[in-house]
Amino acid sequence: MATMADVAKKAGVSVTTVSHVLNKTRTVSPETIVAVEDAIAEVGYAPNILARSLVRSSTNAIGVALSAISNIYFGEVVRGVQSECIRHGFMMFFSDTEDNADRQFEVIRELHQRRVDGMILAPVPDPTERALTYIERHKIPVVFVDRTVSSRFDHVVIENRKPMIELVSHLVGHGHKRIGLVSGREGLSTTIERIEGYKEGLVRAGLEFDDALIEKGKSNIEAAHAAVLRLISKPRPPTAIVTANNKMTIGSMQALRESGRRVPTDIALVGFDDFEWADSFEPRLTVIAQPCHTIGVRAMDLLLKRMGNPGRRPQTIRLEAKIIIRNSCGCC
Repeated sequence: MATMADVAKKAGVSVTTVSHVLNKTRTVSPETIVAVEDAIAEVGYAPNILARSLVRSSTNAIGVALSAISNIYFGEVVRGVQSECIRHGFMMFFSDTEDNADRQFEVIRELHQRRVDGMILAPVPDPTERALTYIERHKIPVVFVDRTVSSRFDHVVIENRKPMIELVSHLVGHGHKRIGLVSGREGLSTTIERIEGYKEGLVRAGLEFDDALIEKGKSNIEAAHAAVLRLISKPRPPTAIVTANNKMTIGSMQALRESGRRVPTDIALVGFDDFEWADSFEPRLTVIAQPCHTIGVRAMDLLLKRMGNPGRRPQTIRLEAKIIIRNSCGCC
């Protein structure tokens, strides 16, 4: 079994430096960190008790890194992954990335050091692409969910454009011509695709796109609340609003109620993501429902194929989402 001395020799550094890299007890240059990490992978050193006890090439464990604690959508995805892990005899290690690029990178490193056989990730935008570089350098089997990053990797995602076109078309059918959008976090493929669908829906309805009707919700309740208040305070406010995810729908509803506007009497509200209480209060929310559990199931299936055949061609699976009509759009 490889030792820290083997890692140090391979990396051309001292055992003490290897220890500092592993335990983060002292600042080490990025170049040295990369050298030590590469040496760890090459000599097969396991820097923790669990990994040291496993002499097999497989640990029958996978890592999952999503922002699930703060997003019920990802919670359903995780449950789908877990159901398949149980069925195939895998242990699942989960960590919340908090949708933070630095945290994502640390989580991926930690999971890799624990010698998971593969990972399922919801990528966080990072201009430096540290996570992608690390994954490719260490040849980690990985499947990305919800958001696409590169054709070099496997993905399980949702068709975003078509459902957004349907939402806009549905509102147009109710007579709305000024339709606002509370978009998601910049840099995410979901945000880009849903904005494209929104614009296409307007074009198909013969309506002009007005950039003033798009506000960034940054994918959280507080930002969406502020975004809607800005929208309705404009000289020509929208008569309907589309939100890009569940948390933004909640923030938007709070802002409209605070402003004294009734949904859908004064303004219509529709959005992406269904959730269990969307049909439990008035108004009942018209939304796009995504097959969250299926995303997790298909991601695990794709990961197993990747682990079994590392050289297979990358695949992107796009699942269909469906519109659920309730009454926040104006339907009775």
